[in-house]
Amino acid sequence: MDKTKELQEIATRIKNCQLCPLYQQATNFVAGQGNSSAQIVFVGEAPGYWEDQKGVPFCGASGNLLDKLLKEINLERNQVFITNILKHRPPNNRDPQPPEIKACTPYLKEQLLIIEPKIIITLGRFAMNYFIPNVYISKTHGQLKRISWQNLKLSLYPLYHPAAAFRRGEVMSQLRGDFLKIPQIIKDSEAQEKEEENKPPEVKTTQESLF
Repeated sequence: MDKTKELQEIATRIKNCQLCPLYQQATNFVAGQGNSSAQIVFVGEAPGYWEDQKGVPFCGASGNLLDKLLKEINLERNQVFITNILKHRPPNNRDPQPPEIKACTPYLKEQLLIIEPKIIITLGRFAMNYFIPNVYISKTHGQLKRISWQNLKLSLYPLYHPAAAFRRGEVMSQLRGDFLKIPQIIKDSEAQEKEEENKPPEVKTTQESLF
């Protein structure tokens, strides 16, 4: 099974998921959208109104801004993968609750295992704290973090949520500046991978080999 079919299989399971009550009020499930071999995966908090209506992540005003920012670094939506922690919309866009997060986390983990992105870009405070608890987005945005999550080694790049950029011009400027760093971060990640691949294997010495 190729990566696209594997992601489709996960989407089918999400469509039929009843592990938490959110599916009862949702118009559509929102599994995620994009390239199954993307170097970049964007992770938001949960679907909003328009996402729930269309079944597509980041398709409202925030999504339009995300598309514009992608174009500024010569990328299109179909070259990345966009998803959320939750796959159904919480009522009135409230914060996700622990049982809902617990129900959805295995789906996100499977998506990341299949896609194997170079970096994961979180959009907003909640998505960042999902991976890195107890840090402030005002101090952490635009900084690449190497983390361990669910036994996976990830390169995480936290950004402000596009919706926050509409409310404050300063945040819009910071979000755009952080976005412009993404191509270099990808290059650095690839260079680091090559360096690690070319490293000679460590020679383990035993006590006996010293004599």
